[in-house]
Amino acid sequence: MENEEIRDLSEELESKEPDNTIEEEVQAKPDYSGEIKEVIRSNASPKALREKLDDYHDNDIAVVVGELTTAERQKLYRVLDIGTLSAILEYAEEDEVAEYLNEMDIRKAAAVISHMEPDVAVDVLREIEKIKRGILIELMDEESRKDIRLLASFDEDEIGSRMTTNYISIHEGLSVKEAMGELIRQAPENDNISTLFVLDGNDTFVGALDLKELIIARQGDRLEDLIMTSYPYVYGHESIDSCIENLKDYSEDLIPVLDNQNTMLGVITSQSIVDVVDEAMGEDYARLAGLTAEEELNEPLKDSLRKRLPWLLVLLGFSMVVSTVIGSFEKVISALTIVMFFQSLILNMSGNAGTQSLAVTIRVLMDENLTGKQKADHVLKEIRVGSANGFLLGAISVIFIGLYIVIIKGRTPADAFAISGCVGLALFVAMIISSCTGSLVPMVFKKMKVDPAVASGPFITTLNDLVGVITYYGLAWLLLIKVLHLGA
Repeated sequence: MENEEIRDLSEELESKEPDNTIEEEVQAKPDYSGEIKEVIRSNASPKALREKLDDYHDNDIAVVVGELTTAERQKLYRVLDIGTLSAILEYAEEDEVAEYLNEMDIRKAAAVISHMEPDVAVDVLREIEKIKRGILIELMDEESRKDIRLLASFDEDEIGSRMTTNYISIHEGLSVKEAMGELIRQAPENDNISTLFVLDGNDTFVGALDLKELIIARQGDRLEDLIMTSYPYVYGHESIDSCIENLKDYSEDLIPVLDNQNTMLGVITSQSIVDVVDEAMGEDYARLAGLTAEEELNEPLKDSLRKRLPWLLVLLGFSMVVSTVIGSFEKVISALTIVMFFQSLILNMSGNAGTQSLAVTIRVLMDENLTGKQKADHVLKEIRVGSANGFLLGAISVIFIGLYIVIIKGRTPADAFAISGCVGLALFVAMIISSCTGSLVPMVFKKMKVDPAVASGPFITTLNDLVGVITYYGLAWLLLIKVLHLGA
């Protein structure tokens, strides 16, 4: 009987085909910004307004704050409590927050900064003019001042400048019940409770304890058995760049930050890690574009010039060298003007190959543990890739450029394919050399203790232009004029 029911059910499922005639309606994302503005601009009582705004995410409210008038923001400052207001402003840009704080009563502004994460508070205070900054710090509570003083002691490129003191710590030797009691006592003042950090009597870092392990532990279990003593950590004065790769390797929500005596100072949150990686990628992207730093949307003209002009001046010098080299092949160009038609093809393709190799190499060099053999293998791999790409693209160029010269330019097939053969060979050689320089140049910069990202796209492209010009016109002079006497 049971087998018959299974068979009937199987046949029923098989007979029913999916109905694709009904399309699912795609609902548009609600206009939270419009709704929040309506709430703020309504005549609701302060209590009702607070309750309505509680339904929206702090980030959505932060977006709207910048679109409000000064009077509307003043209303928001008066209605919301300090904790909610600071949580909202943490999602805004630091310069915007500084502007909002200037609109508040000085004591309220100090209270808002005190409730922010210390790393965010430090960034905001840097945007406030010096005299007012001193007043705000003086009005902040002692604990907040201590945290800000600690973070301000680190340089901006040190990982300690990105930590927060918002974490829960317990001392070793406690029972499971006592550890739970410490968690309950500290939790109201700390948001980051997923991991508890264990310290010894001198506040030296011992290990970490997962919240889930503590919750499911029996009262008779030994706390020492639950502590992860191999938990990852960083030192506050380590550079952000050197820490990024190590931090990315772990999926922990919190990474402890220690001083040189192994005393715990704070933690790096997963969000901070994401922000650090995002900023590093932005800076590398800027350098690949030939900039000295990442530009902001509303940045003043003089600041943009300061970032762009140094590289452009260097590249101008390189470009003049390229022009000089082209000028030295004047006799080749005058004897066989058709070769000029394909100059841009050689330069563009060699530049593209070099830039691709550069991008891959910079990514590879982010691994600090790379050995000399691995670097050599990478260069050889890039040369192989450049050779393969150059051979395929060169062969295609020989065929299509030859046909183009025969059909469009009216040359004889012998002359046409001699020229296209020279173009294809030049393309092959140029792409090999460009792939080699694209991988070797950043390694040289790395060896010189210079950020390899500064060996950026424009630099490599200009260098490869020089390589392409010499290769192309050199082969044209040797093969087409000296050997085949085409320009005679």
